[in-house]
Amino acid sequence: MTADDLDVVAALALVAFPDHYEGRGCFANRLALHPQGCFVLEAAGGVAGYMVAYPWRAGEAPALNTLVEALPDDADLIYLHDLALHPQVRGQGWSRPAVERLAGDARAGGWPSLALVAVNDAAPFWARHGFAVEESPALARKLAGYGPGARYMVRPL
Repeated sequence: MTADDLDVVAALALVAFPDHYEGRGCFANRLALHPQGCFVLEAAGGVAGYMVAYPWRAGEAPALNTLVEALPDDADLIYLHDLALHPQVRGQGWSRPAVERLAGDARAGGWPSLALVAVNDAAPFWARHGFAVEESPALARKLAGYGPGARYMVRPL
């Protein structure tokens, strides 16, 4: 992902996650903090999806559509902030290679696991990618801003 992709990424985010809005500024922020974790998925010369991931703390998730001043010095995993696919390419096998590339890069970087917040009842989708739900009262409070049914999930590497 480059700065030139941000308008398309923000537009796709609105299509993919209409109930979990995050604007262009959020994506620009993550790209500036951890460019090696930001990817666009291209098809037929256009952006068909994107993925954003960065080092973060286990058991935590940043609030939606917020800017992060700096990545935490005590980060202990890679947080998969977003994987979004255009509706026209969903179900065509795009997610597995993207997630596996992220897992391989994280493993090579010495990170022990990936984590994410599954929204829109996506926990079964993420379970097929090796993620398992972690629950606790503290996590439930932190996930309230992500909407009903949000689940914190972890994949050991």
